[in-house]
Amino acid sequence: MSAAHSHHPRPSEPKAVSADRGALLRTVVHLWPYIWPADRRDLKLRVLGAMVLLLVAKLATIAVPFTFKWATDALAGQGSAPAAASDWLLWALAAPIAMTVAYGGMRILMAVLTQFRDGLFAKVAMHAVRRLAYRTFVHMHELSLRFHLERKTGGLTRVLERGRNAIETIVRMVILQLSPTIIELLLIVGVLMVEFDWRYVAVILVTVTFYMVYTYYATEWRIGIRRKMNDSDTDANVKAIDSLLNYETVKYFSAEEREAQRYDRSMARYEDASTKAYTSLAVLNAGQAVIFTIGLAAAMVMCAIEIKAGTKTVGDFVLINAMMIQLYQPLNFMGMVYREIKQAVTDIELMFSILARPPEIRDAPGAPPLAVTQGAIRFENVRFAYEAARPILKGVSFEVPAGKTVAVVGPSGAGKSTISRLLFRFYDLSGGRITIDGQDIAMVAQKSLRQAIGMVPQDTVLFNDTIRYNIRYGRWEASDAEVEEAARLAQIDTFIRLAPKGYEAEVGERGLKLSGGEKQRVAIARTILKAPPILVLDEATSALDSHTEKEIQDALERVSRGRTTLVIAHRLSTIVGADEIIVLDQGEIVERGTHAALLAKAGLYASMWNRQREAEEAREKLARAGEDESAPNRNPPPVEDALNKAAAAATPPLETVDNISD
Repeated sequence: MSAAHSHHPRPSEPKAVSADRGALLRTVVHLWPYIWPADRRDLKLRVLGAMVLLLVAKLATIAVPFTFKWATDALAGQGSAPAAASDWLLWALAAPIAMTVAYGGMRILMAVLTQFRDGLFAKVAMHAVRRLAYRTFVHMHELSLRFHLERKTGGLTRVLERGRNAIETIVRMVILQLSPTIIELLLIVGVLMVEFDWRYVAVILVTVTFYMVYTYYATEWRIGIRRKMNDSDTDANVKAIDSLLNYETVKYFSAEEREAQRYDRSMARYEDASTKAYTSLAVLNAGQAVIFTIGLAAAMVMCAIEIKAGTKTVGDFVLINAMMIQLYQPLNFMGMVYREIKQAVTDIELMFSILARPPEIRDAPGAPPLAVTQGAIRFENVRFAYEAARPILKGVSFEVPAGKTVAVVGPSGAGKSTISRLLFRFYDLSGGRITIDGQDIAMVAQKSLRQAIGMVPQDTVLFNDTIRYNIRYGRWEASDAEVEEAARLAQIDTFIRLAPKGYEAEVGERGLKLSGGEKQRVAIARTILKAPPILVLDEATSALDSHTEKEIQDALERVSRGRTTLVIAHRLSTIVGADEIIVLDQGEIVERGTHAALLAKAGLYASMWNRQREAEEAREKLARAGEDESAPNRNPPPVEDALNKAAAAATPPLETVDNISD
């Protein structure tokens, strides 16, 4: 964790929140540690200051209708005039002006205090947004590889974005709208009881009750519509990101129109859901306006009758109108607050469900850091299954001695790539154990384990940043000179310096501006900079052409020299020099030994070797056949037939990276 965040205490884990279960109060309780942070006295003072300003602003708000009443009575000559006739003229002229000025002054005071309160509380709200968004982002990285393979990245980023906005909405609405609304509603009821009588209070309470009941049911009805709108919005966003990330594939297959139609279908669902959402909002607002207007008219009719009877003044008529209008604002806020918070809870419920999901892979209590003395790796009767019904590894045992190279080969689906994932502890074992220098990797800190292992994967994915940034990712505190030395050792320094911006050149999304060989060299440079005692090469050259493969292989041999190296291999020609070769088939070790010894056994390894050699020879024959285009009677089909047969028999498909692969 960075220093910027290390001082924040971590609040207790929130439980899953759902808008369907009336979770408003629970949501506020979950958010309270972020609104009232234990380690930030300055933010607590801001909260208290905002509360004081809130009360003063509401008192000024209640005073506004009274100044309006007094000004009206003074203008109508219905106020309490002075007893002395000589003072009457002065009072008649001054009182309306004074009351009008007071009315304006109260409105100004109310507005200024309210805005100052909002400004004072803004830092509290945004700090809460930042901390919870940060915590969610960190938690997403703590969740297992299984979780991320089951999710779509575009959907996760949308959840984070909407959740962040929802946090701001809830914090602002609860503190800046809901609390003052309740206070104002109570003050208005109290004033009407004093200035008028219980009948007016009864009208108000009936109006408020009908208003809130209607708002509740209408909002509950709208929640399902809102969720459908969110789902269709997320789906459209996922499809857009997926299509843009696969830009080249779309172009290869001239699928622009198909992708546009696919995206438009999602947007059509979003359009339909959004239309229903806005229509339902109009129904909600219309119903609220009708209910309140009936209550307002009833109270004013009662006051008009009393004016005719001489028990109330015109100022009282103005007062009841102003009070009811004053009541409408908090009532409208109550409806809006409830509606917005319910919608925010709908938006935030998935974010909370992600936070409530415990990480599948946890450090053991008090787990010590891994202490690598030599780097020897042992797999002891390792069993593993992504799903219980389909075991992947069935009691695999082998050792990678310190400083030696061991290769794991086998058909697609044999369990090869699973071995590297288990070594990094992306998953926990079903049985057995894996040790490094005698230490069970399940009992040491994950961070120290992964710091000790360098990885050069088959498909190198780079950050959309500069080449220097991507190489430095191996060891963040490395100097520029160390970064450039790592690039030189990976034989990419010359290429980088020829680029227009050199090390500051952007590599593009997922590194798409670089070729496969260039990306692999960046990955090698990153690993060289990391300088780990243990190295894992997972099909590191299988996707490259023969010439590039040879260059990358030379670089990999230099990197692995003197390091404990585990090679997950597809092309057998790359591991002929390994100290030992493990042959996996259907999750079990079926052969093991050196390249020469395995060929002598004439078993599965020898069969795979011969088939790959046949495929390579067929390619060479085809290449030679194509060189002489002037020979009209040349008949290439036998050569092509040989290639097709050899390739079909020898070359299994490249393994996928989802959780049903090896």
